[in-house]
Amino acid sequence: MYPDKDKNVIEVERLTKCFGRFTAVDGISFTVSRGEIFGFLGANGAGKTTAMRMLCGLSKPTSGRASVAGFDVRRRPEDVKRSIGYMSQRFSLYEDLKVWENIRLFAGIYGVPGKEIPARTDALLDRLGFLHERNTPVKALPPGWKQKLAFSVSIFHDPEIVFLDEPTGGVDPAVRRRFWELICEVADRGITVFVTTHYMDEAEYCNRVSIMVDGRIEALDTPKKLKASAGVSSMDEVFYLLAGKARRTGA
Repeated sequence: MYPDKDKNVIEVERLTKCFGRFTAVDGISFTVSRGEIFGFLGANGAGKTTAMRMLCGLSKPTSGRASVAGFDVRRRPEDVKRSIGYMSQRFSLYEDLKVWENIRLFAGIYGVPGKEIPARTDALLDRLGFLHERNTPVKALPPGWKQKLAFSVSIFHDPEIVFLDEPTGGVDPAVRRRFWELICEVADRGITVFVTTHYMDEAEYCNRVSIMVDGRIEALDTPKKLKASAGVSSMDEVFYLLAGKARRTGA
């Protein structure tokens, strides 16, 4: 399904975050459509993690505005948190809990009605092929299975948007490829995917890509147009051309 350009589920206007005299995010503006896979890239120190924390309702902006799933991130951060899913590089799961216990825990956190959780848990386990693993501690699962479970848990409540913070770090290329197949399936269902990654081949899967440099958005377009504009053949080359302009590290 092509993104619904008539509905923006993320709207950002001159969003800024300062820590004392240091401006981590400097007046960024962009929109993201329903069902879009939006790549949010930047080298270490670019400010992308700080920006994502504001969009997830975890950090209050210094100035500017942003709405996520229709909620203002400054005034209604708790509504934002209930309307999104989130997965990080560390899989966002509790290793000592069993598979079904992790699902039940996050279902409760995300506000799924208690009476719906058992049936929806069984349906998810069946869909993932995990019925025989429901009582297995998560730490005993292979990395690819953990990743698949963590992603499925992050969208268990059918959020409008799922934020993926370097979700494929530390897994092999075959697992990364299968994971991106899942991402594309979710986007086809109309869930917006906002993803950060250090793997530039993954940027090719995105509908659009934003590249931050020193707290600002240096470029934002489709991978094809970014490559054409830079006169290069890969997103790796685009990224290094832009990231090479950075003057700071560690934001």
